Formats: sequence, C-alpha cells, structure tokens
Amino acid sequence: MEYIQRLRQYIGHAPILMVGATVFALDEQERLLLLMRTDNRMWGVPGGALELGETVEEAARRETREETGLEIGGMTLFGVFSGSELYYKYPNGDETYNVSIVYLTRDLRGTLELDPAEHSGYRYFPLNALPENISPPLMPAIRQLVSTVRP
Repeated sequence: MEYIQRLRQYIGHAPILMVGATVFALDEQERLLLLMRTDNRMWGVPGGALELGETVEEAARRETREETGLEIGGMTLFGVFSGSELYYKYPNGDETYNVSIVYLTRDLRGTLELDPAEHSGYRYFPLNALPENISPPLMPAIRQLVSTVRP
C-alpha cells in the first residue's frame, strides 16, 4: 500500500504536507503534454507523491512511466513550488498542502499509453493556448513555464 494511503488510514481527510514530483514534458514544438484527470476532470501533468525512501528524480520517472507508459531520458530541475496556493482538496475530501518539485523534459521515449484509472485522455497544448481547466495546484508552476519558455 502506498505511503499516503497508509497515512490516510490514521488521519482521515485532515490536511497533510505532501511532497511530489511533477514533470513538464515538451515536444519538439514546445507544446506541453497535459493529461485529463479522472478524479476532478481537469488537466494535469505526469507526477505524484514520493514514496518512502524514494528520490524525487525516481518519483518523477516512476510516475511518468505509470501514468503514460513513457520513459524519461534527460530532465532538468525546473523549480520547487510550495505555499498556500498549492493547497488542494481532492474530490474525495482529502486535503493537502503540496510541495511540488517540477522537472522539465524534452526527452520522452516509448508509446504513450494512459493508465485509465488516473487519466481519460491526453493532448499536447501550445503554451500560449493552454486550457482553462488545469488542476489548481499546478498553476504557479504553469505560469512560470509560460513566462520562461518561448516556442
């Protein structure tokens, strides 16, 4: 059982501090890969919470592989995001204050195959035409991406 699920058995839906790895994957046209989440019907990116003993880099690679079937080649640290703007209440009532370590890659390998339990679709979006319904905890990092990466 995953760490967060075990923790939730003890504390229920109470707010927790959750450290996660997030991946911004850009294609050759500098479009961002977004995944349609099944839990909140909003767009997100590959990523998720660290497991005990796992490095952030390992989590970024694992989450991307689990959610998309893709392997990451090279990736660079894009930024670390935290604070009240990263608070999120999941549809099931779980509350989190996220610390998100975001990586940037242009090096995905393999064939994209979504995990249907987590995502129902995907699309590459130009940075100047991102959808409005992006999962709220991603927004600080998305704003920084849009302001720093130029197609």
